[in-house]
Amino acid sequence: MDTKEIEQILKDSLSLTEVYVSAEGSHFKIVAVGECFDGMSRIKQQQAIYAPLMDKITSGEMHALSIKTFTPTQWQREKIFNMPA
Repeated sequence: MDTKEIEQILKDSLSLTEVYVSAEGSHFKIVAVGECFDGMSRIKQQQAIYAPLMDKITSGEMHALSIKTFTPTQWQREKIFNMPA
């Protein structure tokens, strides 16, 4: 499964402003940024990511997911705090 394909699926489904996907075999890391996460609980945010990918997960193409979600404001803070010194 191609990371660009996953990024496109998520962008189309959730109207994300930014999405980054990396993979090691069938293990994927997703960072998703969008206003759609504003006011959502962490669980709802995770479910929003899982939903459009469910057919890939159930088919076994995606075995494990690590998901981090941010609103654009949260993402700006995250980038500032995690910049290398």
